[in-house]
Amino acid sequence: MKIDILTLFPNSFVPLTESIIGKAQSSNKITINIINIRDFSKDKHKKCDDTIFGGGEGLLMTPQPLFDAIESVLTENSYVIYLSPKGDTFKQSVAKKLAKKEHLILICGHYEGIDQRVIDTFVNQEISIGDYVLTGGELPAMVVVDTVARLLPNVLHNENSAVCDTFENNLLEYPQYTRPAEFRGLKVPEILLSGNHGEIEKWRKEQSESLTAQRRPDLLKGDK
Repeated sequence: MKIDILTLFPNSFVPLTESIIGKAQSSNKITINIINIRDFSKDKHKKCDDTIFGGGEGLLMTPQPLFDAIESVLTENSYVIYLSPKGDTFKQSVAKKLAKKEHLILICGHYEGIDQRVIDTFVNQEISIGDYVLTGGELPAMVVVDTVARLLPNVLHNENSAVCDTFENNLLEYPQYTRPAEFRGLKVPEILLSGNHGEIEKWRKEQSESLTAQRRPDLLKGDK
């Protein structure tokens, strides 16, 4: 998969060079390009924002730099996403659909957002990572990239771990433990030490269902 990220602040994406996502790039399992929108501005000061027609507070990102930046990487296989608080809520089910795409273009907005003509012309989907407002689209873009990348073939060392993640099968993940079996008087549940894999799986399923019912009953209704 190829992902192009359009941003005014390319240095924000250093975290994507670390850990699992960094290794996936080094091994060519995924290609991530950070594109500076300012490089496409025809303004002598590389300005990419202006006041809003009709009045209102703040500034808006202008269409020309964004049009040119998008067109520089756009292909017939591209799927263009604008990170926006007005977008569809990002969920694991959305990430699975995006993981099947060949090429993602992520647009990071700033100020009061971007000119609507950019959205109308190019954007296939607007995505929000939650009901709150951030200073820009860089953090949401990294969330989308991280979530989607780990679903790609051979990115995770153990691909089965993704199948057991929280939100798979509309359930939160069960509690997990590691060595030592007892720490400061706190003991691991005996069932996990029993070696009875059938009973362990039963316990885990019960724990997942109980935890989901307590914290996210909406998931049990299929609202994933």
